[in-house]
Amino acid sequence: MKHFYYIKNAFKFLIPKCWYQNKARKILSAYEQAPDEYIEDRVSYYNKLNEPFKLVLENENTNRRHIPHALKIKDFKKVDGTTYYFDILEVIRNFSGNYMFRYEAGDVVEAPSIPTIVKSRPVVDNENSVVLKLNKVRHFNFIQDKISFEEKLDKVVWRGTNTMPHRDIVIKQFYDHPLCDIGQTAPKKDVAWLKDFLSIEDQLHYKFILCMEGNDVATNLKWAMSSNSVCIMSQPKYETWFMEGRLVAGKHYVEVKDDYSDLPEKIEYYLAHPEEAKLITKNANEWVEQFKDEDREFLISLLVAKKYFSLQ
Repeated sequence: MKHFYYIKNAFKFLIPKCWYQNKARKILSAYEQAPDEYIEDRVSYYNKLNEPFKLVLENENTNRRHIPHALKIKDFKKVDGTTYYFDILEVIRNFSGNYMFRYEAGDVVEAPSIPTIVKSRPVVDNENSVVLKLNKVRHFNFIQDKISFEEKLDKVVWRGTNTMPHRDIVIKQFYDHPLCDIGQTAPKKDVAWLKDFLSIEDQLHYKFILCMEGNDVATNLKWAMSSNSVCIMSQPKYETWFMEGRLVAGKHYVEVKDDYSDLPEKIEYYLAHPEEAKLITKNANEWVEQFKDEDREFLISLLVAKKYFSLQ
């Protein structure tokens, strides 16, 4: 999948920029003839800007200190992760090269001081954080789960890196609990909670999947919500294009306390109420479906960017 992603994006460099811009104009023009309430809602969610703003170019002299710099589309080059570069470029190359923008690659957990394109943002107080679908080859990984909820093991599963205090608390509490198969795979240390790697296919054999936030969002949340297993997590503090901030506890996932101390209690409840558990997986699957229409996803991305550029 990743090889195809890189090959496809490399091939796109052979196509003139004017072709992309002409195609985008046609797509946006067609949409203007028949706007859609669902699409408008998502555009407004990702881009909450309503007032004009000014950006400062990287090479522009200014006496104002501490102003984050921006750049023109035509000057955008790969300086950060390749996937961020490709995913941002896929959207912005559809507009005039003289438009300016600012972006932050990676796991962004604080709202910037000026309007900035990001992959992730805090769920609250995020008006300057304009979300695009970035690093999607890693994060938007949906699966087909052929194992029914009834066939799965009566446990919760989690594997991942344990370099964050909030994960450390959960792992040490439950790595040996009879209802849990939880353990760190990295860093490799001689600790009781170090466990073997489990593939996504392996984890699908469990009724419950723990979705713990990492540096920002829980990377496994997207594929877990496309499965027949129930996602368990604390209330999301960060969000991406997946709109984690709009997920409803008890409808799309099972919510636990921030320290996960009530995890066994929640597992026991849904083991005793399997129909409620299956309804949550159904709702989660439906949530995932809205991100699978690639044409619509691209249109929404264009509209988010258009709104950003039009306010300059």
